[in-house]
Amino acid sequence: MKKKMAKAGETETKKKAKCFKDKRKNMQRLGGGRGGLSLEAFANAKTKTNTYNPAIIKKQREFYKNAKYVNKYKRIVKQQQGEPSGSARQLEDEEGRRNKKNSARSLREIYERKREEDDKAMMETDATILARKEERQRAESRRKELREKMFKKTKSGQPVMKYRIEHILETLQGSKV
Repeated sequence: MKKKMAKAGETETKKKAKCFKDKRKNMQRLGGGRGGLSLEAFANAKTKTNTYNPAIIKKQREFYKNAKYVNKYKRIVKQQQGEPSGSARQLEDEEGRRNKKNSARSLREIYERKREEDDKAMMETDATILARKEERQRAESRRKELREKMFKKTKSGQPVMKYRIEHILETLQGSKV
């Protein structure tokens, strides 16, 4: 009997705990818990409609259509204000036709010029990269020589202090200048 009572008590506590978890999940899902919804989030949630409303869709479509026509009208008015006369337009068209014949030559010249500019730019970048590499190698060799001097030892294994003192003097003189 005691075992049955104990089991019944355990199941009740498990049910209560599950119910509490469900309530907490629902509160979080609804945007709550401690603070609840912010005023801005609440206002946005109220104004948004998730339902299908054909009247609103029709109004929006009409609005965008009107906006398109207004933009088209503005563009036409702008063209008419800055547009040259009819005879000037014909002259421009004839010049354009003449230029089309020469366009193959001009395109080739443009291509060659651009190619030359690109080649010059490549040469310059290569030269700068090469100069950097050489400078790095020189610095590396300088450091290597200095290091060898610093770690030079006598026949008995004692370090040669002459080079170390010279190095210290050079650094001191360099810091003063």
